[in-house]
Amino acid sequence: VVSLCQLIASNYLKEKGSSMHNTLRRWLEQYGIEFTHVTSLILVIGLIMVTAVIIHLLLHRVLLSRLEKRGQHSKMLWLKVITQHKLFHRVAFTLQGVIVNIQAVLWLHPGTDAGDALIICAQMWVMLYALLSFFSLLDTLLDLTRSMSIAEQLPLRGIFQSLKLVAAIIIGILMISLLIGQSPLLLISGLGAMAAVLMLVFKDPILGLVAVIQLSANNMLKLGDWLEMAKYGANGTVVDVGLTTVKVRNFDNTITMIPTYALVSDSFINWRAMSESGGRRIKRSLNIDTTSVHFMSDEEHQRLMKSALLAPYIDAKTQEIKTYNNGLHADLSSPLNGRRMTNLGTFRAYLIAYLNAHPQIRKDMTLMVRQLAPTSDGLPLEIYAFTNTTVWAQYESIQADIFDHTFAIISEFGLRVHQTPTGNDMRAIGHTQLN
Repeated sequence: VVSLCQLIASNYLKEKGSSMHNTLRRWLEQYGIEFTHVTSLILVIGLIMVTAVIIHLLLHRVLLSRLEKRGQHSKMLWLKVITQHKLFHRVAFTLQGVIVNIQAVLWLHPGTDAGDALIICAQMWVMLYALLSFFSLLDTLLDLTRSMSIAEQLPLRGIFQSLKLVAAIIIGILMISLLIGQSPLLLISGLGAMAAVLMLVFKDPILGLVAVIQLSANNMLKLGDWLEMAKYGANGTVVDVGLTTVKVRNFDNTITMIPTYALVSDSFINWRAMSESGGRRIKRSLNIDTTSVHFMSDEEHQRLMKSALLAPYIDAKTQEIKTYNNGLHADLSSPLNGRRMTNLGTFRAYLIAYLNAHPQIRKDMTLMVRQLAPTSDGLPLEIYAFTNTTVWAQYESIQADIFDHTFAIISEFGLRVHQTPTGNDMRAIGHTQLN
């Protein structure tokens, strides 16, 4: 933009420059002032400054002040956001620099010290505020997209920060080349020798830029995801994805900062799929005292038949076992012969029926009660099911209700939960021995 304005102004200067100086010469002679180079320079610079001040007052005191007041009281989100990030102010400063540059080219001969200095200053001003205007535009777009679905799909903050970094590097190179009077290509070619230093200085932004692109392209992370990364002590919601850091608000309301590139180089858990599925897994076991496992007696059989959940299972299982034993002509007087129902197997069947009847357990997802390998702490009996909600508090309440019922009902099956002896158990044993 600056070069184009300068080219237009230079062409215009060739046609009108002499007439401008002749007009200025005649105007000075009318007031008896001798026309010299110094007098002309002072008047031209003064005219440029007065014009710049007038334009500044018109833009900032009149136009932009009214726009800000309207934006503060407006119900339109885009108008509020634009005024908050000073986009129009920075564009106005850019326009002022363009006008000063055009005036310098028109009124001051390029090649003179004063003309070159003012033109360079104006162009530096334009590039600086053009960069700041670009920053404000990106910030405005970021705020406007927060309410859109794309803001959840892409880490826009990191992408915009990457664009800012690239734009700042480009403008920096252009400004340096303008000051030293060399081509930007020459400056860029000279940066090859400084590549190692630049890689060291900008290591985190460069790694972050690559990581943001990978996170976005592979849909690995987005705002609002539940992220768990034990290495950094993070377990909470992603609230910001930046160029160098990812901000996670933990469930205890602390904030954990994770380097962006660590999400690509290290492993982490993203619970988004669980949240989107609509069901959260229950995977917890209780340890059964193996000495309490036995074949069911007739008395236990009749008592458990009163359960509405167990009656269909017991009837079907009894008929299955009876048919099997009759086919073998087994001598049932010995427990070594034939098949029999166990209290542990019946308890597993009860838990499955109980979970299937539970209104807050998903029936379209995996549901089972299984035995794990026995240990010195007993036989683990694991409940594996999914709730119909992913809300943490509701999930914990459902899980607790299920195990409350499980621990309370287990004695009805003649089973005991394995538990390491406590001090109270030791005192009870000692009291028994004394008696």
